[in-house]
Amino acid sequence: MRKLSGIGLFVLISIPLFAQSSAAPPAFDIADVHSSARSTNPFFQGGVLRGERYVAKNATMVDLIATAYGVDNEKVVSGPSWLDTDRFDIIAKAPSTSSPETVKQMLQTLLADRFNLVVHNDTKPMSSFALGVGKGKPKLKESDGSGNSGCQPQPQQNAPPGSILVTCHNVTMETFAQIIHQIAGGYLTSPVVDSTGLKGSWDFDIKWTARGQLAQAGPDGISLFDAVDKQLGLKLEFQKSALPVLMVDSVNEKPTDNPPGVTATLPTPPPAEFEVAVIKPSAPNEPPGGRIIPSGQVDVQSITLKTLITIAWNLNPNDNDALVGAPKWLDSDKFDITAKAPATSATTNNGIPFDIDDLRVMLQKLLIERFKMVVHMEDRPVNAYTLVAANPKMKKADPLNRTGCKNGPGPDGKDPRIANPILARLVSCQNITMAQFADQLPNLAGGYIFNPVLDGTGLEGAWDFTLNFSTANVFQGGAGAGGRGGNAAPSTGDASTASDPSGALSIFDAVSKQLGLKLEKQKRPLPVLVIDHVEEKPTDN
Repeated sequence: MRKLSGIGLFVLISIPLFAQSSAAPPAFDIADVHSSARSTNPFFQGGVLRGERYVAKNATMVDLIATAYGVDNEKVVSGPSWLDTDRFDIIAKAPSTSSPETVKQMLQTLLADRFNLVVHNDTKPMSSFALGVGKGKPKLKESDGSGNSGCQPQPQQNAPPGSILVTCHNVTMETFAQIIHQIAGGYLTSPVVDSTGLKGSWDFDIKWTARGQLAQAGPDGISLFDAVDKQLGLKLEFQKSALPVLMVDSVNEKPTDNPPGVTATLPTPPPAEFEVAVIKPSAPNEPPGGRIIPSGQVDVQSITLKTLITIAWNLNPNDNDALVGAPKWLDSDKFDITAKAPATSATTNNGIPFDIDDLRVMLQKLLIERFKMVVHMEDRPVNAYTLVAANPKMKKADPLNRTGCKNGPGPDGKDPRIANPILARLVSCQNITMAQFADQLPNLAGGYIFNPVLDGTGLEGAWDFTLNFSTANVFQGGAGAGGRGGNAAPSTGDASTASDPSGALSIFDAVSKQLGLKLEKQKRPLPVLVIDHVEEKPTDN
């Protein structure tokens, strides 16, 4: 009896121990976590497992949390101010058979172990758009349930600038609310909530004009809000809604140290080189285009070599000073390329089967080999900008708020673009220092500013403000009017030049009039790509 009792006691004690062991959360075998290298236009790449190698680059903590828990970035709330600004790279090892859901759990474990991240689910009143029924009867066709479900962009012939046509089949209103938020981000910078009360699935088409080109399209353009109203018999209205969120309770800004010898233990990255590539001159009058398909095939048509070089070396295509020594034909001769990248088992968060950095390396090698290119990087004096204070008009920030700038309205939901669509860019910044704002300007003001901006304001502390201006292409001379420094203002090329008579407002005037700051142009040494040699005709396929 004593033996049996002992065995029973052992079993009773062992059950919770085994349960705890089997319930241990999935974790990466090993991981290298470090701060990302500084970049003028950083954006999150990766977040998927390829073979045994997991890579996430240029990820903010919000990016990492959203990826790990499968939520939209805007639903990651609370937490310290740096969550949207500090960026990290993660390279980790995991079994190649791990499912996407298991990989998310591994990332959750890593964030808890290396950053001491603690989160919990909650609900919170948030800015949102309610998708509701309009005044009349909805203009939707009830689906018969056959075929695939979803919404797909459609090609258009002779469409006005910025026209977008999407066909939806067998889609519920709840699903459509999620999809329209993803594909119409220029209009819908907050989550969309289904308030239609419509049950079942529906078939319909919707056509609208991209926000940045609405003013250019003139009477041929239509905003997303008008398209939803007139074409679908629905409406989109800004409101505050109680939405499910992920609250950040605590997190460390600095991760714990990497294990010794971590880089030697990690799987070797896949070869960044096309397996095969065909290059040929484009047919006359062939329209430019390109696509990347999940199998790893890259197809481009009627693209100049200059454009291919700017992609490969990550140069701004409108920056006239970024490329030196380019022959005239570089911007006129056009080529078609069909290339096959090494096979992969997953796509990135951008839907392509490799990281954009890998694509750049593959394209560099191809162009160097086939066009006998010889290039080098060199510092040369080019146009750049310094941000200075004139008559500051900004509001002192609450230091408890998160830091960062986002596209779209601020917390009040006011959107001046509705009344004045020619001012298509709206940026809302919160709890941001002038040094941080200067650092983000090249990314926020695409087409105007191509190089790092220096902070010369002398202003201490953090600030809240909104900035409303026109896209660079609405000005004569477009995005390339000012060369390396970028300056889309017409006429003299000075950043203080008056606004366009159409009512368009350049980034330079907006910074001056709305913030009481000034962007001053100056020359300073910055890296450029120098072409030492390039052949006009590629080697044979």
